[in-house]
Amino acid sequence: MARHVLISGLVQGVGFRYHFMEQAQGLGITGWVRNRRGGRVEAVIAGTPEAVEAMLAWARRGPAAARVERVDVGETTGSFSSFELRPSE
Repeated sequence: MARHVLISGLVQGVGFRYHFMEQAQGLGITGWVRNRRGGRVEAVIAGTPEAVEAMLAWARRGPAAARVERVDVGETTGSFSSFELRPSE
C-alpha cells in the first residue's frame, strides 16, 4: 500500500521531517519526505495497510513543536528499499 501525503500548518523548522522519518522507520515504512516551497511537507509512504494507517495517524499530530492544520492523502504507486529525506523542493 502506498500513499502520497501533503501536510500543512507549522510543519517546517520544527524537525517534522526528521521525526517523520524516525516514525516511518520504526513502523517499517519505506518512501521519502521533503519540505515544499510554501511551507508544506510532502511524503510518499509505502508499507502494510496497518503501518501506513499508523503513519498517517502520526502525521495528523506531528512532533510536539508542530501544529498540523491539514493532511491531504492520495493514492500513489511506488516501491522503495528504505526511507529517505529528500532535498527541499
